[in-house]
Amino acid sequence: MVMRLFFFLYSWLIFVPLMLATTLVAGLVCLLLIPFLPTDKVAKLTAVPWARLCLLYSGVRVEVDGRHHLQPGQSYVIVANHLSQFDIFVLYGYLGIDFRWVMKHELRKVPIIGICSEKLGHIFINRSDTEAAVASLNNARARLANGASVLFFPEGTRSRDGQLKPFKKGAFKMAQALQLPVLPITLSGTFDILPAGTLRLHPGATARLVMHPALTVTGNTEAELQALVQQSRSAIAAPLRDSSSQLPRSEEHTSELQSPTVS
Repeated sequence: MVMRLFFFLYSWLIFVPLMLATTLVAGLVCLLLIPFLPTDKVAKLTAVPWARLCLLYSGVRVEVDGRHHLQPGQSYVIVANHLSQFDIFVLYGYLGIDFRWVMKHELRKVPIIGICSEKLGHIFINRSDTEAAVASLNNARARLANGASVLFFPEGTRSRDGQLKPFKKGAFKMAQALQLPVLPITLSGTFDILPAGTLRLHPGATARLVMHPALTVTGNTEAELQALVQQSRSAIAAPLRDSSSQLPRSEEHTSELQSPTVS
């Protein structure tokens, strides 16, 4: 009970005010820099430090595996599981490549974050309007150049119980249309930090991000699409099945502590 009270007080008296203040400062700097710098540079100077600072405030340690799978200058369609709002901090802070989110259009209304996301070129999807959603994705294709990637949560929303949900096909159809490799990513630990549907923060945990080998897209048939979905889901699910929650290590494993410094 004492620890629960401590975490509750820390969350609302320290973490939330610091996060809001950092969001405000990073957002204002982002809007000031947008007219003068490329969006990827602005993101490195504002969004990445914002994400890492928010992780630092919450005492979350981030471990990254599989960075050696990334090819410099290669654009990807990135697919990741979605466990918590903290996934945003982990991906933006530690993925380390230029990418655009595909996010639900309701987030455009969030103060500061909505306008900055729009200016940085992120993609808002109206899931209740199929034609508008398709048009948004078509417009997004022009942004995938010079190594820029696009990131989907193919489950469509956060998992309410921490279990991996069925995947929607939108990300994989885009990969087929553009003949871009699919980069599966597994996130773990974030559900324990802040489960979906609750405001109970559990500081001091470890979040893990695993980059799997990219999947080559070779055709555009329905059978190949189904295979791509299944291969991506299997890759993402594999580390989650480990009951010890220890993700596979490689010789090129990196363990990174949060820092406002952009690498």
